Amino acid sequence: MEPFSDPIYVTRPLLPDLKEITIELQKIWDSKQLTNNGPKHQELEEEIRRSLKVPHISLFNNGTIALIVAVNSLRILGEVITTPFTFPATPHVLAWNGITPIFCDIDDKTMNIDATKIEQMMTPRTTAILAVHVFGTPCEIEPIQQVADRYGLKVIYDAAHAFNVEIAGTGIGNFGDISMFSFHATKLFHTAEGGALAFKDPNLKQRIELLKNFGIKNEEEVLMPGINGKMTEIQAALGLVNLRHLATERAKRAKIINTYIEYLSQVPGITISAVNGNMVHSYQYFIIRIDKNKFGISRDELYEKLRSYNVFSRKYFYPLCSDYACYKNIPSAALSNLPVAHKIVMEVLCLPLYGGLEISSVEKICEIIKRCGKS
Repeated sequence: MEPFSDPIYVTRPLLPDLKEITIELQKIWDSKQLTNNGPKHQELEEEIRRSLKVPHISLFNNGTIALIVAVNSLRILGEVITTPFTFPATPHVLAWNGITPIFCDIDDKTMNIDATKIEQMMTPRTTAILAVHVFGTPCEIEPIQQVADRYGLKVIYDAAHAFNVEIAGTGIGNFGDISMFSFHATKLFHTAEGGALAFKDPNLKQRIELLKNFGIKNEEEVLMPGINGKMTEIQAALGLVNLRHLATERAKRAKIINTYIEYLSQVPGITISAVNGNMVHSYQYFIIRIDKNKFGISRDELYEKLRSYNVFSRKYFYPLCSDYACYKNIPSAALSNLPVAHKIVMEVLCLPLYGGLEISSVEKICEIIKRCGKS
Protein backbone atom coordinates (compact mmCIF):
# COMPACT_ATOMS: atom_id res chain seq x y z
CA MET A 1 0.00 0.00 0.00
CA GLU A 2 1.37 3.41 -1.00
CA PRO A 3 1.73 6.23 1.56
CA PHE A 4 -0.63 9.18 1.33
CA SER A 5 0.72 11.77 -1.11
CA ASP A 6 -0.13 14.59 1.29
CA PRO A 7 0.23 14.42 5.09
CA ILE A 8 -2.83 13.37 7.08
CA TYR A 9 -2.61 15.22 10.39
CA VAL A 10 -4.37 14.32 13.62
CA THR A 11 -6.55 17.41 13.28
CA ARG A 12 -7.26 20.38 11.06
CA PRO A 13 -9.01 23.59 12.14
CA LEU A 14 -12.54 24.34 10.99
CA LEU A 15 -12.07 27.25 8.57
CA PRO A 16 -15.25 28.82 7.17
CA ASP A 17 -15.44 30.66 3.86
CA LEU A 18 -13.30 33.78 4.09
CA LYS A 19 -16.23 35.84 2.75
CA GLU A 20 -18.21 35.09 5.91
CA ILE A 21 -15.32 36.25 8.07
CA THR A 22 -14.87 39.39 5.98
CA ILE A 23 -18.49 40.41 6.58
CA GLU A 24 -17.98 40.15 10.34
CA LEU A 25 -14.63 41.95 10.16
CA GLN A 26 -16.20 44.84 8.29
CA LYS A 27 -18.61 45.33 11.20
CA ILE A 28 -15.64 45.44 13.58
CA TRP A 29 -13.83 47.96 11.36
CA ASP A 30 -16.98 50.10 11.33
CA SER A 31 -17.28 49.95 15.12
CA LYS A 32 -13.59 50.85 15.63
CA GLN A 33 -13.57 48.56 18.72
CA LEU A 34 -11.10 45.67 18.66
CA THR A 35 -11.30 44.47 22.27
CA ASN A 36 -12.60 45.36 25.78
CA ASN A 37 -15.97 43.58 25.78
CA GLY A 38 -17.10 44.81 22.38
CA PRO A 39 -20.37 43.92 20.60
CA LYS A 40 -18.98 40.74 18.98
CA HIS A 41 -17.64 39.56 22.33
CA GLN A 42 -21.02 40.13 23.96
CA GLU A 43 -22.86 38.39 21.13
CA LEU A 44 -20.57 35.35 21.19
CA GLU A 45 -20.72 35.10 24.97
CA GLU A 46 -24.50 34.78 24.87
CA GLU A 47 -24.40 32.33 21.96
CA ILE A 48 -21.87 30.13 23.77
CA ARG A 49 -23.85 30.29 27.01
CA ARG A 50 -26.91 28.99 25.18
CA SER A 51 -24.92 26.36 23.28
CA LEU A 52 -23.36 25.00 26.48
CA LYS A 53 -26.68 25.23 28.38
CA VAL A 54 -25.08 26.99 31.36
CA PRO A 55 -26.36 29.90 33.47
CA HIS A 56 -23.22 32.06 33.45
CA ILE A 57 -20.14 32.32 31.27
CA SER A 58 -17.10 34.50 30.74
CA LEU A 59 -14.98 34.49 27.56
CA PHE A 60 -11.16 34.54 27.55
CA ASN A 61 -8.28 34.96 25.12
CA ASN A 62 -7.23 31.33 25.76
CA GLY A 63 -8.16 28.38 27.92
CA THR A 64 -5.02 28.40 30.06
CA ILE A 65 -5.55 31.99 31.23
CA ALA A 66 -9.18 31.07 31.88
CA LEU A 67 -8.12 28.16 34.08
CA ILE A 68 -5.59 30.30 35.97
CA VAL A 69 -8.38 32.79 36.69
CA ALA A 70 -10.78 29.99 37.68
CA VAL A 71 -8.37 28.80 40.37
CA ASN A 72 -7.72 32.35 41.58
CA SER A 73 -11.40 33.33 41.57
CA LEU A 74 -12.20 30.55 44.06
CA ARG A 75 -9.29 31.67 46.28
CA ILE A 76 -7.75 28.20 46.22
CA LEU A 77 -4.45 27.63 48.04
CA GLY A 78 -2.31 24.77 49.36
CA GLU A 79 -2.71 21.50 47.46
CA VAL A 80 -5.09 20.47 44.71
CA ILE A 81 -5.74 16.90 43.63
CA THR A 82 -5.53 16.42 39.88
CA THR A 83 -4.74 13.90 37.14
CA PRO A 84 -1.31 13.16 35.62
CA PHE A 85 -2.96 12.17 32.32
CA THR A 86 -3.70 15.55 30.77
CA PHE A 87 -2.27 18.45 28.80
CA PRO A 88 0.53 20.39 30.60
CA ALA A 89 -1.74 23.39 31.20
CA THR A 90 -3.75 21.52 33.84
CA PRO A 91 -1.01 21.20 36.49
CA HIS A 92 0.74 24.36 35.27
CA VAL A 93 -2.19 26.60 36.25
CA LEU A 94 -1.85 25.28 39.79
CA ALA A 95 1.87 26.02 39.89
CA TRP A 96 1.24 29.52 38.54
CA ASN A 97 -1.13 30.09 41.44
CA GLY A 98 1.46 28.86 43.96
CA ILE A 99 -0.39 25.58 44.50
CA THR A 100 1.11 22.09 44.69
CA PRO A 101 -0.52 19.60 42.30
CA ILE A 102 -1.19 16.22 43.93
CA PHE A 103 -1.42 13.50 41.31
CA CYS A 104 -4.15 10.89 41.65
CA ASP A 105 -4.30 7.73 39.54
CA ILE A 106 -6.87 7.36 36.76
CA ASP A 107 -9.66 4.97 35.87
CA ASP A 108 -8.70 2.23 33.41
CA LYS A 109 -11.84 2.62 31.28
CA THR A 110 -12.62 6.37 31.22
CA MET A 111 -8.98 7.49 31.62
CA ASN A 112 -10.28 10.24 33.91
CA ILE A 113 -9.23 10.78 37.52
CA ASP A 114 -10.29 7.78 39.64
CA ALA A 115 -12.87 9.15 42.07
CA THR A 116 -12.37 6.19 44.41
CA LYS A 117 -8.73 7.18 44.97
CA ILE A 118 -9.14 10.91 45.59
CA GLU A 119 -9.78 10.59 49.32
CA GLN A 120 -6.56 8.68 49.98
CA MET A 121 -4.55 11.48 48.32
CA MET A 122 -5.91 14.19 50.59
CA THR A 123 -3.93 15.99 53.31
CA PRO A 124 -4.84 18.86 55.68
CA ARG A 125 -3.60 21.23 52.93
CA THR A 126 -6.03 19.94 50.27
CA THR A 127 -8.44 22.65 49.14
CA ALA A 128 -9.79 21.50 45.78
CA ILE A 129 -10.07 18.90 43.03
CA LEU A 130 -9.08 19.79 39.46
CA ALA A 131 -10.46 17.03 37.26
CA VAL A 132 -10.33 16.69 33.48
CA HIS A 133 -13.01 15.35 31.14
CA VAL A 134 -10.33 13.53 29.15
CA PHE A 135 -11.10 13.29 25.42
CA GLY A 136 -14.56 14.68 26.24
CA THR A 137 -15.60 11.69 28.36
CA PRO A 138 -17.32 13.03 31.50
CA CYS A 139 -15.71 12.39 34.87
CA GLU A 140 -17.55 10.56 37.61
CA ILE A 141 -19.44 13.70 38.55
CA GLU A 142 -21.44 12.45 41.52
CA PRO A 143 -18.66 10.59 43.40
CA ILE A 144 -16.30 13.53 42.94
CA GLN A 145 -18.89 15.98 44.26
CA GLN A 146 -19.63 13.71 47.22
CA VAL A 147 -15.96 13.74 48.24
CA ALA A 148 -15.83 17.51 47.76
CA ASP A 149 -18.94 18.09 49.86
CA ARG A 150 -17.70 15.79 52.60
CA TYR A 151 -14.47 17.74 53.02
CA GLY A 152 -15.49 21.21 51.90
CA LEU A 153 -13.41 21.17 48.70
CA LYS A 154 -13.91 23.22 45.55
CA VAL A 155 -14.28 21.37 42.25
CA ILE A 156 -12.92 22.73 38.98
CA TYR A 157 -13.34 20.84 35.72
CA ASP A 158 -10.95 21.18 32.81
CA ALA A 159 -13.49 20.71 30.03
CA ALA A 160 -11.12 21.67 27.22
CA HIS A 161 -12.22 18.61 25.22
CA ALA A 162 -15.89 18.71 26.18
CA PHE A 163 -17.59 21.43 24.15
CA ASN A 164 -21.32 20.63 23.83
CA VAL A 165 -21.00 17.46 25.92
CA GLU A 166 -24.20 16.73 27.82
CA ILE A 167 -25.20 14.18 30.42
CA ALA A 168 -28.91 13.30 30.26
CA GLY A 169 -29.60 16.68 28.65
CA THR A 170 -27.56 18.73 31.14
CA GLY A 171 -24.60 20.68 29.80
CA ILE A 172 -21.29 19.46 31.22
CA GLY A 173 -20.47 23.00 32.40
CA ASN A 174 -23.14 22.84 35.09
CA PHE A 175 -21.11 20.52 37.34
CA GLY A 176 -18.60 21.51 39.98
CA ASP A 177 -17.86 25.13 40.87
CA ILE A 178 -16.32 26.17 37.54
CA SER A 179 -15.64 24.50 34.19
CA MET A 180 -13.08 25.68 31.64
CA PHE A 181 -13.63 25.25 27.90
CA SER A 182 -10.85 25.70 25.35
CA PHE A 183 -11.44 27.32 21.95
CA HIS A 184 -7.97 26.59 20.59
CA ALA A 185 -7.67 25.98 16.84
CA THR A 186 -7.37 22.22 17.41
CA LYS A 187 -10.77 22.04 19.10
CA LEU A 188 -14.15 21.15 17.58
CA PHE A 189 -15.28 24.76 18.14
CA HIS A 190 -12.56 27.38 18.04
CA THR A 191 -11.76 31.09 17.92
CA ALA A 192 -8.15 30.40 16.80
CA GLU A 193 -7.17 30.91 20.44
CA GLY A 194 -9.71 31.37 23.17
CA GLY A 195 -11.59 29.84 26.05
CA ALA A 196 -14.39 30.30 28.54
CA LEU A 197 -15.37 29.70 32.13
CA ALA A 198 -18.84 28.38 32.92
CA PHE A 199 -20.26 28.58 36.45
CA LYS A 200 -23.51 28.56 38.40
CA ASP A 201 -22.78 31.14 41.12
CA PRO A 202 -23.78 34.60 39.82
CA ASN A 203 -21.52 36.22 42.43
CA LEU A 204 -18.47 34.80 40.62
CA LYS A 205 -19.18 36.78 37.46
CA GLN A 206 -17.97 40.12 38.81
CA ARG A 207 -14.80 38.68 40.34
CA ILE A 208 -13.93 36.74 37.18
CA GLU A 209 -14.52 39.80 34.98
CA LEU A 210 -12.27 41.88 37.23
CA LEU A 211 -9.52 39.25 37.33
CA LYS A 212 -9.38 38.93 33.54
CA ASN A 213 -9.11 42.72 33.06
CA PHE A 214 -6.24 43.70 35.38
CA GLY A 215 -8.61 44.07 38.35
CA ILE A 216 -9.90 47.32 36.86
CA LYS A 217 -13.34 48.43 38.07
CA ASN A 218 -13.42 51.78 36.27
CA GLU A 219 -11.06 54.52 35.08
CA GLU A 220 -9.99 55.37 38.62
CA GLU A 221 -10.30 52.12 40.59
CA VAL A 222 -8.26 48.92 40.51
CA LEU A 223 -9.63 46.46 43.05
CA MET A 224 -7.29 43.47 42.79
CA PRO A 225 -4.20 42.16 40.98
CA GLY A 226 -5.70 40.87 37.76
CA ILE A 227 -4.41 39.54 34.46
CA ASN A 228 -5.12 40.28 30.80
CA GLY A 229 -7.48 37.52 29.71
CA LYS A 230 -9.83 39.41 27.41
CA MET A 231 -11.02 37.90 24.14
CA THR A 232 -10.64 40.20 21.13
CA GLU A 233 -13.43 41.17 18.74
CA ILE A 234 -11.61 39.38 15.91
CA GLN A 235 -11.52 36.13 17.88
CA ALA A 236 -15.21 36.55 18.71
CA ALA A 237 -16.08 37.17 15.05
CA LEU A 238 -14.37 33.93 14.01
CA GLY A 239 -16.22 32.13 16.79
CA LEU A 240 -19.61 33.47 15.70
CA VAL A 241 -19.04 32.25 12.15
CA ASN A 242 -17.73 28.86 13.27
CA LEU A 243 -20.80 28.34 15.46
CA ARG A 244 -22.94 28.48 12.31
CA HIS A 245 -21.00 25.51 10.89
CA LEU A 246 -20.74 23.49 14.09
CA ALA A 247 -23.67 21.14 13.44
CA THR A 248 -22.28 20.26 9.99
CA GLU A 249 -18.79 19.68 11.40
CA ARG A 250 -20.19 17.44 14.16
CA ALA A 251 -22.13 15.38 11.60
CA LYS A 252 -19.01 14.88 9.47
CA ARG A 253 -16.97 13.86 12.49
CA ALA A 254 -19.68 11.44 13.62
CA LYS A 255 -19.52 9.71 10.24
CA ILE A 256 -15.73 9.46 10.46
CA ILE A 257 -15.91 8.02 13.98
CA ASN A 258 -18.50 5.47 12.90
CA THR A 259 -16.21 4.43 10.04
CA TYR A 260 -13.28 3.92 12.42
CA ILE A 261 -15.48 1.87 14.73
CA GLU A 262 -16.78 -0.25 11.83
CA TYR A 263 -13.27 -1.13 10.63
CA LEU A 264 -11.35 -1.36 13.92
CA SER A 265 -13.72 -2.58 16.61
CA GLN A 266 -13.04 -6.26 15.90
CA VAL A 267 -9.28 -5.99 15.49
CA PRO A 268 -7.50 -8.03 18.21
CA GLY A 269 -5.51 -5.84 20.56
CA ILE A 270 -7.34 -2.59 19.74
CA THR A 271 -9.74 -1.14 22.29
CA ILE A 272 -12.14 1.66 21.42
CA SER A 273 -13.58 3.70 24.28
CA ALA A 274 -17.32 3.21 24.65
CA VAL A 275 -19.63 6.25 24.72
CA ASN A 276 -22.29 6.31 27.44
CA GLY A 277 -25.75 6.13 25.91
CA ASN A 278 -27.12 9.07 27.93
CA MET A 279 -24.45 11.56 26.86
CA VAL A 280 -23.92 13.84 23.89
CA HIS A 281 -20.43 13.26 22.49
CA SER A 282 -17.93 16.08 21.91
CA TYR A 283 -16.54 14.54 18.68
CA GLN A 284 -13.22 16.10 19.68
CA TYR A 285 -10.92 13.06 19.39
CA PHE A 286 -11.01 9.45 18.27
CA ILE A 287 -8.91 7.30 20.58
CA ILE A 288 -7.71 3.73 20.34
CA ARG A 289 -5.67 1.76 22.85
CA ILE A 290 -3.08 -0.78 21.75
CA ASP A 291 -2.40 -4.01 23.63
CA LYS A 292 1.03 -5.02 22.29
CA ASN A 293 0.64 -8.69 23.16
CA LYS A 294 -2.68 -9.05 21.35
CA PHE A 295 -2.11 -6.61 18.48
CA GLY A 296 1.45 -7.68 17.69
CA ILE A 297 3.29 -4.36 17.92
CA SER A 298 3.33 -1.58 20.50
CA ARG A 299 1.57 1.77 20.36
CA ASP A 300 4.89 3.49 19.66
CA GLU A 301 5.66 1.09 16.82
CA LEU A 302 2.22 1.67 15.28
CA TYR A 303 2.74 5.42 15.63
CA GLU A 304 5.98 5.16 13.62
CA LYS A 305 4.39 2.83 11.05
CA LEU A 306 1.60 5.34 10.44
CA ARG A 307 4.16 8.13 10.02
CA SER A 308 5.85 6.08 7.32
CA TYR A 309 2.53 6.21 5.45
CA ASN A 310 2.32 10.01 5.96
CA VAL A 311 -0.31 9.66 8.71
CA PHE A 312 0.45 11.75 11.78
CA SER A 313 -1.38 10.40 14.81
CA ARG A 314 -0.75 11.66 18.36
CA LYS A 315 0.43 9.93 21.53
CA TYR A 316 -1.94 11.91 23.75
CA PHE A 317 -0.93 12.43 26.63
CA TYR A 318 2.64 11.21 26.57
CA PRO A 319 4.57 11.58 28.76
CA LEU A 320 2.52 11.89 31.94
CA CYS A 321 2.59 15.34 33.57
CA SER A 322 3.93 13.63 36.69
CA ASP A 323 7.06 12.71 34.70
CA TYR A 324 7.90 16.31 33.80
CA ALA A 325 11.10 17.61 35.37
CA CYS A 326 9.13 20.27 37.25
CA TYR A 327 6.81 17.73 38.94
CA LYS A 328 8.60 14.37 39.07
CA ASN A 329 9.99 14.97 42.57
CA ILE A 330 6.55 15.50 44.11
CA PRO A 331 5.83 12.36 46.21
CA SER A 332 2.48 11.75 44.48
CA ALA A 333 4.31 11.59 41.12
CA ALA A 334 5.90 8.27 42.05
CA LEU A 335 5.25 5.42 39.63
CA SER A 336 3.95 3.27 42.51
CA ASN A 337 1.16 5.82 43.06
CA LEU A 338 0.09 5.91 39.41
CA PRO A 339 0.16 2.36 38.01
CA VAL A 340 -2.94 2.72 35.80
CA ALA A 341 -1.80 6.04 34.36
CA HIS A 342 1.62 4.59 33.52
CA LYS A 343 -0.04 1.68 31.74
CA ILE A 344 -2.52 3.79 29.76
CA VAL A 345 0.01 6.41 28.68
CA MET A 346 1.82 3.67 26.72
CA GLU A 347 -1.38 2.46 25.00
CA VAL A 348 -3.32 5.50 23.81
CA LEU A 349 -3.20 6.79 20.25
CA CYS A 350 -5.29 9.62 18.73
CA LEU A 351 -6.20 8.99 15.11
CA PRO A 352 -6.92 11.76 12.57
CA LEU A 353 -10.34 13.34 13.06
CA TYR A 354 -11.64 16.49 11.37
CA GLY A 355 -14.58 17.26 9.12
CA GLY A 356 -12.48 17.66 5.98
CA LEU A 357 -11.03 14.15 6.26
CA GLU A 358 -12.33 11.98 3.42
CA ILE A 359 -14.00 8.69 4.36
CA SER A 360 -11.81 6.94 1.80
CA SER A 361 -8.78 8.22 3.70
CA VAL A 362 -10.22 6.93 6.97
CA GLU A 363 -10.74 3.52 5.38
CA LYS A 364 -7.15 3.50 4.15
CA ILE A 365 -5.84 4.46 7.61
CA CYS A 366 -7.82 1.56 9.07
CA GLU A 367 -6.42 -0.83 6.49
CA ILE A 368 -2.88 0.30 7.31
CA ILE A 369 -3.52 -0.30 11.00
CA LYS A 370 -5.00 -3.75 10.39
CA ARG A 371 -2.03 -4.76 8.26
CA CYS A 372 0.32 -3.73 11.07
CA GLY A 373 -1.29 -6.19 13.50
CA LYS A 374 -0.88 -9.92 13.85
CA SER A 375 -3.74 -10.70 11.53
